Amino acid sequence: MKLIHICGPWPLCTNTFLLVSAAGHAVAIDPAARAQNYLDQLSQAGATLTDIFLTHGHYDHVGGVAELRRRTGAKVHLDLADAKGDQMYPLTPDLIDSPWPAGNSEYAVDELRFQIWHTPGHTPGGVVIGCGNQLFCGDTLFSGSCGRTDLEGGDTAALVRSLSMVAELPLPDETQVYPGHESFTTLGRERRSNPCLRGEWF
Repeated sequence: MKLIHICGPWPLCTNTFLLVSAAGHAVAIDPAARAQNYLDQLSQAGATLTDIFLTHGHYDHVGGVAELRRRTGAKVHLDLADAKGDQMYPLTPDLIDSPWPAGNSEYAVDELRFQIWHTPGHTPGGVVIGCGNQLFCGDTLFSGSCGRTDLEGGDTAALVRSLSMVAELPLPDETQVYPGHESFTTLGRERRSNPCLRGEWF
């Protein structure tokens, strides 16, 4: 698998990713940058985009989705709770080809095995996405902190429950954590020192 990091536009600088399988099929996670940025990387890798995985529906995580879907035919995956079609949650249900099912689930693209865990709190439809030794957390978990809950759809009690679940995921401490913003970290580091995962934040 090849992992490509693409930074979204300033000032929010969302962390977004392309994961490319050995067979040349790719998944975009939270494509917030211009669609052409991803298309250029796909061309360089000789890869075809098959899926777009969204950790949640906020505007700063979905900016490239509609054009990528139009130009590649990739299937868009998002919890429909975050498909509201407004300023904060711009995607509409008709753009979601494969909603994340209720509860936790699994998804495969060639040898890539994805685990989807629902983590409401920052938004109603938030998820974190595991693939091998990597965990893509969107705005649920940051290095040393967690997502805010004072925006539309935020729920502090739900986020506390979600973070408790993330702390107990059946993943080793060396799992690489890729938050939606700012620096990357490891799950072990966050388990040891992040007050949000230690139940000390709220």
